[in-house]
This record gives sequence, structure tokens and C-alpha cells, in this order.
Amino acid sequence: QVQLVESGGGLVQTGGSLRLSCAASGRTFSNYHMGWFRQAPGKEREFVAAINWSGDRTYYSDSVKGRFTISRDNAKNTVYLQMNSLKPEDTAVYYCAALQGARSLSTYYSSSEYNYWGQGTQVTVSS
Repeated sequence: QVQLVESGGGLVQTGGSLRLSCAASGRTFSNYHMGWFRQAPGKEREFVAAINWSGDRTYYSDSVKGRFTISRDNAKNTVYLQMNSLKPEDTAVYYCAALQGARSLSTYYSSSEYNYWGQGTQVTVSS
């Protein structure tokens, strides 16, 4: 089992920044690829960003590319999501998730492939 706890959400104005953190405990953190997903009210959960186990490969949705940065610190068992130039459409509950294996590139983008999930943290961007 892997336990994931997100933090860092909140209310920010358009154009502002937030940094989300996801602290992991349980099994060896570096064994897992990590992802961030988000879900807005009335919408399906969508992929935001992912990072492989070593941190040398990152993946982003088109909607956040160039504005968000995913990173990880395996010594601290933590994955981060730096969010800049925030827009009202970024408003959602953000979830981190752990992925034990990636059979292909598409695995990173699919929420159904992830093995463990956090409870989520709310991000609200006001216009």
C-alpha cells in the first residue's frame, strides 16, 4: 500500500501561482511513477502531468504545458506540481496518484492505470 496526501491548494487570483505537494508513505516511493489529475465540478477526471520514477521524464496535458511543472524528490518521498499563470479554468480538485508500471507512454495519461490515489486538494482560481 502507498498512502498519498496532497497539500498546497487554495484560492488564488488569475495569473497567480500555487505549488502543490504530495507526500507518500508506505512502499518505496522511487518504485512508482507519479501523476497529477484534476476534476472540476460536473466534469470527468483529467490528466494534468506525470513524472517517471527517476524524474528524468515528464509529461503534460496540452492545457497546462508551459505553465505547470511536475517534479519529485525521492529522498523526501514527495512529488510537486508548480502551477504558474493560473486561469479560472484550472479550478478543480487536484489529485496525485502513484503508478507501479508503465507498459507504454499512454499509460501515464490514463487514470485507470494508476494504483493509488490521494484524497485531493482544492484549487480555486478567481477571475
